[in-house]
Amino acid sequence: MSVMGGLLGGTAPLRGRATLELVVRPFDYLLAAEYWGVNDPRLAALLHAVVGGTPAYRRFVNDDSPDSLDGFDDWVLRTALSPASPLFREARYLLEEEMNVRDGALYHSVLAAVAAGNSTRGGIANYVGRKATDIGHQLIVLEDSGLLRRRPDVFRSGRSGYEVAEPLIVFYHVVMRPQWGLLESGRAANVWESARPRFSSQVVGPHFEQLCREYAMAAPAERFGELPGEIGAGVVTDHSHRSQIEVDVVVLAPAISGRRRKVLSLGEANWGEVMGQRHVGRLERARHLLSRDYDTSETILACYSGAGFEPGLDPSVLTVGLDDLYRRPS
Repeated sequence: MSVMGGLLGGTAPLRGRATLELVVRPFDYLLAAEYWGVNDPRLAALLHAVVGGTPAYRRFVNDDSPDSLDGFDDWVLRTALSPASPLFREARYLLEEEMNVRDGALYHSVLAAVAAGNSTRGGIANYVGRKATDIGHQLIVLEDSGLLRRRPDVFRSGRSGYEVAEPLIVFYHVVMRPQWGLLESGRAANVWESARPRFSSQVVGPHFEQLCREYAMAAPAERFGELPGEIGAGVVTDHSHRSQIEVDVVVLAPAISGRRRKVLSLGEANWGEVMGQRHVGRLERARHLLSRDYDTSETILACYSGAGFEPGLDPSVLTVGLDDLYRRPS
């Protein structure tokens, strides 16, 4: 791999003679579901939260795919949590494969901090017991290697947070690493039973938010009125209530010089909660606050849910469930 990687780099003789550069990226969540042969949207989302879109992981488990929602727990036990499976130690090897680092423990601690929900540099530093200035190098290296992803706050210039870009690493740090000894001793069933709440809130929940942003990115232009210019997440400060409103899916129109930027959609994503008027009310408040600096005259409010919606929601509110999420745009 090192020889092949250096064929076209630096002062190599073949530098500048390449006629094709083919970048192989992980499958998107729709293609990943097809690749694994999973037709149930909820099962597909759970599976993607564990293995992401890396096609090689299907070979790691000998083409073993969960056949139903009821079979998902057994699939996790015989693959990701089984010491006999190559997938079991893959998350630990990824760091070594991507980078030649000496202090691997600190890098893993940084990844564990982000997987636990600490997205800011200060929060990560507190988690690992270091100063914020002491982890700058690790953050840069992890970001350059593609294991960490910086997510800018679309409403607050210069502010951003970090998230782990590889789902298997999140699964490892949330579910496996805290009980590694028990897993190696063959007590996977006990570990998985106790880890299910953490899996739902710390693994699937944030992953579902990212899937919803990817859905908005791939949606046809008429879904939000025009082609989006930027999609992300942001925080709206509510000074009168001394609170902040986190908006999970923000769709912005392209910036036009001399005009207020148009907000095409504000959306909240929730994996395990039935969404209703309370969630819409929070989005309405965010839209009102943003109207001071942005054009919100045509902003579409959107609820993305993995658990369904309360009856009686205003028809103007866009509701996106798992079936919608896994329906390919025509």
